[in-house]
Amino acid sequence: MNFDKDLQSIQEARSLAAKAKEAQLEFKHFNQEQVDKIIKAMADAGFRESERLAKMAHEETGFGKVSDKIIKNQFGTKNVWESIKDLKTVGVIEVKNEGRIVKIAEPMGVVAALVPSTNPTSTAMFKSIISLKCRNGIVVSPHPKALKCTMEALKVVSDAAEKAGAPKGLIQCLSIPTLEGTNALMKDKNVAVILATGGMPMVHSAYSSGTPAYGVGSGNVPAFIEKTANYQKAVADIVYGTTFDNGTLCSSEQAMIVDRSIKEQVIEEAKRIGCYFVNDDEKKKLETKVARGAKLNADIVGKPAAWIANYAGFSVPDNTKVLVAECSTVGKEEPLSIEKLSPMLAFYTVDGWLEGCHRCIELLQFGGIGHTMAIHSSDKEIIMKFALEKPAFRIVVNTPSSVGAVGYTTGLMPSMTLGPGTWGGSIISENVSAKHLMNIKTLAFEMNPVNPSNCVTSLDLPNTAGAKSGYKEGDFTKQIEERLRARAGNPAAVFSGNISQSKKSISGKTVLGSGISEDEIQKIIRDFNK
Repeated sequence: MNFDKDLQSIQEARSLAAKAKEAQLEFKHFNQEQVDKIIKAMADAGFRESERLAKMAHEETGFGKVSDKIIKNQFGTKNVWESIKDLKTVGVIEVKNEGRIVKIAEPMGVVAALVPSTNPTSTAMFKSIISLKCRNGIVVSPHPKALKCTMEALKVVSDAAEKAGAPKGLIQCLSIPTLEGTNALMKDKNVAVILATGGMPMVHSAYSSGTPAYGVGSGNVPAFIEKTANYQKAVADIVYGTTFDNGTLCSSEQAMIVDRSIKEQVIEEAKRIGCYFVNDDEKKKLETKVARGAKLNADIVGKPAAWIANYAGFSVPDNTKVLVAECSTVGKEEPLSIEKLSPMLAFYTVDGWLEGCHRCIELLQFGGIGHTMAIHSSDKEIIMKFALEKPAFRIVVNTPSSVGAVGYTTGLMPSMTLGPGTWGGSIISENVSAKHLMNIKTLAFEMNPVNPSNCVTSLDLPNTAGAKSGYKEGDFTKQIEERLRARAGNPAAVFSGNISQSKKSISGKTVLGSGISEDEIQKIIRDFNK
């Protein structure tokens, strides 16, 4: 029976990739105005349905909190749209060096997107929005435990996209998600790039698929409270961060490191706002339930602190927000030093910022290298020391790490996919966004001639020695206009290669299939000849 399911999943992956590619071949000729209309419609629809989708995700997975999942859905749609709405992803996107360098955007093709169960609806909508912003199609492989809510989230944005004019079939989702089906999707000939968010085995599989991939993995985020910090705000921020959606973001705080000089104040404040410091016996019970060796027990992911305590065999007050365990080392011998993806914190005491620095490095190296860390301090020199020396590509300052790293409380690019760089086994070290999902071609005019200007060019254009662009404006304009018009009508008669162009009309304005209007071409030519 499972064998049949695997075969069905593989066949479905191939079929969906082909459908998405067919739609994308049409979509790639849309201009910027058309694309942005579609993306805004998707973001608006996802934002409107954020509460319903949050409830679905919570009901299906049992992870997190509905109130915080609503925020994640809103963030993954509205905030992301606001961050990319002005990004040029069609036609000419940049002109440099007095017009001698022209950057032109091209879509990648079809994106294969792996979506985790911890953030199933927000990540699905986020990846769809950034993919289509660059005129790509997308096929999503959902986590089996979050199939229904992921499919519904994609239906919301897909319906909105099609109503706004997108080709039917741009957004697809596996309905029979299996490991075999996902692997087939990642290796499919119609897939151009992979966005892999999830466990390290899946990320490694993405990188070994032979298809270009952006892989992002786990974080084991340390939060250091240095002695000059506003410790009350620092504690409040860390508690907010580790309890946000019950710790299901990979950027959630996993350990609190505190300077000894303020330890007692920090503990008192933490207890006041809902932290429960476990005793030695309770800690041992937690260790047997939370970790299996150095591997997290998935049963406790995204569960409330009181539930986890009861699961481990002890009780805590009803108002408990976070379970805190004092630890002395980092590694397999200290099971609670791993990434816990739940409202639990390892608590470390250090003597001064230098020891705090070393402890943070240990924690990052034990499962979170390259990802994220937080520092709470008023000493700018120490903050800079951490920025320069810590092996994390997001170092957030005086803010909750979980929501700061994704760009909710900071100026970082809003994203649900955070790259840990080569240190963490990824090709990307920043927050993944639309700019990472387009190819950029470059038109480069000669700047350092090796032959005299009176040589006949392959374009057989008039000799115009002295003009900065190499051509007189009038002649150059005429040649471009004639060739673009000819190409729109009969591509093969003018250029070789796989070119399919058509004219589209938007609000009565003629736009070439490449996405560059004739007015834009005139402007580029004027820039060339300044």
